[in-house]
Amino acid sequence: MSLFHRKPFATLQAEGAHESPHGLRKALGPANLVSLGIGAIIGAGIFVLTGQAAAQYAGPAIAISFLISGVGCLFAGLCYAEFSAMIPIAGSAYTYAYATLGEFLAWIIGWDLILEYLFCAPTVAVGWSGHFVAFLKEFGVTLPEHLTRAPFDIVNGKLVASGALVNLPAIAIILLITGLLVVGVKESANFNNVMVFTKVSVLLAVIGFGAWFLLTHPDLAIKNWTPFIPENTGPGQFGWSGIMKGAAVIFFAYIGFDAVSTSAQEAKNPQRDMPLGILGSLGICSLIFVAVSLVLTGMSKYTDLNNPAPVVNALQAAGAPAALRFVVEIAALAGLSSVILVMMMGQPRIFFSMANDGLLPAAFAKIHPKFRTPHITTIVTGLIASVFGGLLPLSLLGELVSIGTLFAFVIVCLSIWILRIRQPELHRPFRTPLVPLVPILGAIVCGAQMLALPWDTWLRLIGWMALGIVIYFTYSRHHSKLRRQVTP
Repeated sequence: MSLFHRKPFATLQAEGAHESPHGLRKALGPANLVSLGIGAIIGAGIFVLTGQAAAQYAGPAIAISFLISGVGCLFAGLCYAEFSAMIPIAGSAYTYAYATLGEFLAWIIGWDLILEYLFCAPTVAVGWSGHFVAFLKEFGVTLPEHLTRAPFDIVNGKLVASGALVNLPAIAIILLITGLLVVGVKESANFNNVMVFTKVSVLLAVIGFGAWFLLTHPDLAIKNWTPFIPENTGPGQFGWSGIMKGAAVIFFAYIGFDAVSTSAQEAKNPQRDMPLGILGSLGICSLIFVAVSLVLTGMSKYTDLNNPAPVVNALQAAGAPAALRFVVEIAALAGLSSVILVMMMGQPRIFFSMANDGLLPAAFAKIHPKFRTPHITTIVTGLIASVFGGLLPLSLLGELVSIGTLFAFVIVCLSIWILRIRQPELHRPFRTPLVPLVPILGAIVCGAQMLALPWDTWLRLIGWMALGIVIYFTYSRHHSKLRRQVTP
């Protein structure tokens, strides 16, 4: 059936190797790609979720939760690394599915990626808005509440009016980054490098201060870390079940490394640099996450970390200088800014690849003659994301991002296994080790995370996918370039 025709690997590899003067510019080296990965990963997760997961589920053993969650992401990351080195195309999991599972399933995963990236930027922008408002309050500037909150909220699973008008700071940061992305990928990467340097430097300062404090107050550290694994008080409440629950909750902290693969077509040497970018950013962030969680639970009792700013509160409990608190707040803003940038860089490149295949209108594949960026889709993405960020609540957006991302991870893991069986002879600059064990474990871990999400989130995913299927059969299937090539 034409629904399951696969795009030849030779075609994909030729597209990735060729740099057209009117196509995407190959401007990213390994350092840029690692920085993009770190920029996407380090955000609200480490600055907020660490304290909440420690207080509610794992206690000081939240460090073990980070290790478990990191290993789960590593399985998916190894699969992404093999694909991105083989197929240096901007489409990420969409392109990988097109080569292994066929056009219809590629459309499904592409439509899913639109859900992931289109909702991730406004999700983080809402978090950025909250930090920005709090930061201004430190200087005596208070923005009107009705202009800093979404007009809708989630109450008992239902969307209700909140009484606010619009979240203007969220809209402003999205539009600002949209303009930067139109100007060029190199300029965007440079901005991201500055943001990444800022937040990593501050987190290293927090780790350094925390280590010094714990070495000079060993009795307090031992007291706060004892017991390291609190006694289980119910399913998912401390003990090993709590550690596993904590791993599921903070899995969100790792989401983002897959965005590196959307920049494969702009990498100077993708066969070498894409695995470095994906696995390097995952490894660096895992070490930072574990170290931060250890010093936080050492400086402050884990039961006191269940608040919106656990890092700042732990520093206050340890008597850190007030200046460090301000620096942490600046780092949080920088961290969230870089996440928005990387997510909004990924979405237009998914549109670009799908339009090149004829599954979306040709305008979505247009490149700016001067900046050589997908300017039309970047602007469209920015406008839609700004509407979502200004009108919808954080909880609704975050759950949609999680389920969309995990679904993509499952597809990529299974595709690696399928491709090894179908075409074992293909040249693989990077090979996922222990196939099929690694991809199977990756699919199981990510699938389990999906099952833990609320039923309402599943209903929204099903509704989104139903819309995508309608678009495929009414437009995309009839305009598919591959279908025209293989159909007499």
